[in-house]
Amino acid sequence: MELNSAPLADRIRPKSLDEVVGQEEQTSKGALLRTAVENDQPTSMIFWGPPGTGKTTLARILADAWDAERIELSAVTSGVVRVREVVEEAKQNQRLQRRTVLFVDEIHRFNKSQQDAFLPHVENGLLTLIGATTENPSFEINNALLSRMQVVVLKQLSDEAIVALSERAARELGVQITKSAKALIPTIAAGDGRLAINTVEVAARLRGGKEHIKPEHIRASAQRSNVRMDKDGEQHYDLISAFIKSMRGSSAEASQYYMQRLLTGGEDPLFIARRMVIFASEDIGPAAPYALTLALAAYQTVERIGLPEAEYALHHAAMVLADSPKSRAVADTKITAKQRVDAYPNAEVPLHLRNAPTKLMKDLGYNKNYKWEADFKPEDGFLPKELV
Repeated sequence: MELNSAPLADRIRPKSLDEVVGQEEQTSKGALLRTAVENDQPTSMIFWGPPGTGKTTLARILADAWDAERIELSAVTSGVVRVREVVEEAKQNQRLQRRTVLFVDEIHRFNKSQQDAFLPHVENGLLTLIGATTENPSFEINNALLSRMQVVVLKQLSDEAIVALSERAARELGVQITKSAKALIPTIAAGDGRLAINTVEVAARLRGGKEHIKPEHIRASAQRSNVRMDKDGEQHYDLISAFIKSMRGSSAEASQYYMQRLLTGGEDPLFIARRMVIFASEDIGPAAPYALTLALAAYQTVERIGLPEAEYALHHAAMVLADSPKSRAVADTKITAKQRVDAYPNAEVPLHLRNAPTKLMKDLGYNKNYKWEADFKPEDGFLPKELV
């Protein structure tokens, strides 16, 4: 195996759009990136997608294709001072009639005022800004800046793309990888191309002599599958949404799958239990009144016992809630009650429903004709007259 100090992922990084694997929707003929290259048209963009989907690679390819000076920053380690320095470099390039492409990794880490520093320079064309983010740009990027940039959505890589990258990595290392080992890599990589390449690189070191890379080498290089779940990001909300919708749709199998992904990804189990307590009233209600008791029991089990043992109670509750009959009666009633309060926030309580602790109040009609007995229905009903 040839020694090289550069990381394998960097050595086999694509140099053109034709070499990019797994993002055909964005790189094929007629797509935005291909058109921007063919027309030599620098365009400010936001690359939005999971880790290992090619954001940095595409930014470098575009900068080279536009014959621009490429400046790379990480929003984690850079601040406004560095941005000002970049602007000065861009002005020097402009005087030399040379373009400047600024690539900002994790651009969502810049606060709104830091993002504002880019705005005039993107608007006047001094900089072509390419930002990379794993977070939804609608929430994390200034509207003014976002309106001047194209959002390019990059999807996690397909199993076929992961296998293709694994084969490319093996060729670069001069090793052979068995068919069964290749089939195992997509599960470990979970759509992350960089992780797939790194897995092959470690597996190549673990193999003995001239032996092919086998499944045991792949398993040894990654002790567990890559369960991706950002507890503060969009995927957190996507997974919990899928969990709730699966229970609502009476799919116990799907609801337990999404719940286990949340748990394996490090989600707070009490958060999951709280969602099930809410679900028991919001989506089941009087159709199966015991559901609320069960959900509360699961919550208490998590509180008092903790993980991993409490996972049994969570799965128990999710299974029963998914299989229970559903009713929106509680939710609909709550909405109607809130609408009535909004419309009549100060409607007077009918006299016959008021307490009458004094003779004067009785003389005024308080508690008149009311009888203390089950299911008694006053002649004038229970609601304020405005609502009748």
